[in-house]
Amino acid sequence: MRSLQYLDAHFNELHGLPLSIGKLTNLEIFNLSKNFNDLTELPETFGDLINLKELDLSNNQIHALPDTFGRLDNLTKLDLEENPLVIPPMEVVKQGVEAVKDFMAKRWLQLLVEEERKSMMQVSEEGQTGWLTRSTSWLKTYVSGVTETVSEYLGTGSPRDPCLDQQF
Repeated sequence: MRSLQYLDAHFNELHGLPLSIGKLTNLEIFNLSKNFNDLTELPETFGDLINLKELDLSNNQIHALPDTFGRLDNLTKLDLEENPLVIPPMEVVKQGVEAVKDFMAKRWLQLLVEEERKSMMQVSEEGQTGWLTRSTSWLKTYVSGVTETVSEYLGTGSPRDPCLDQQF
């Protein structure tokens, strides 16, 4: 089915699409209209339909297009009528397919930038934790050396100070 170019799935009461839908990379025309209350979302793999030119999602209950939607560079015809869309906002939808693709592409880029920022923060935190671990290890070695020196000074028969024996 990877060579499939046209798929008409309107009036089918679809509840959703499988993740494998993204494997239909030669798909050019996709009609998912009039699934009414059943079709509420599209999988993230929808953005893998890179050859898609025409898409009809009208008369469904889709609230948000997948974040990967902005990757559909070849999309020239899009029908989103009668969907309670929030993402993208209806003001954007009314401006046409290019505005929707642009909005979703920018959203995707923002998400990637945010994910990269979080990743960098995590690496930075791990680096700081590593520094703290090395510092604690060095301090433990230093204190251990001081404890041995004091023990030698006090001699083996002298009472020991519990603070000097404490582990860090």
